[in-house]
Formats: sequence, structure tokens, C-alpha cells
Amino acid sequence: MNRKKKMNSILNKRLKKANAKLHTSNKPKYISKAEREKMELEQQDQTSTETSTHNEQ
Repeated sequence: MNRKKKMNSILNKRLKKANAKLHTSNKPKYISKAEREKMELEQQDQTSTETSTHNEQ
């Protein structure tokens, strides 16, 4: 009985792992604090250049 139980548990673990890979989570990818600051600075630079080009025209 122990041998059958061991084999079944191994196969069940494999199935569980395979199913876990299929169902990806909807959680957004983690972005570090430094990366967020960098993105925010780039966005501010873009908005400032857009407003300056609109003012020149």
C-alpha cells in the first residue's frame, strides 16, 4: 500500500504543478520603487516638453 500511495502522491504533485503553470495570476508584475521613480521622471519630462512645444507654436 505504501508504494502505491507514494506513486499516487508523486503523480498528483506533478499534476498540481502543471495546473498551476496553466493558471497564471492576474496580479500585475512588481515594479521596484526606484523603477517607479524613474518612470515618473520620464513621464514628467515628456509632459514638460509637450507643454513647451505647445507654448512655442
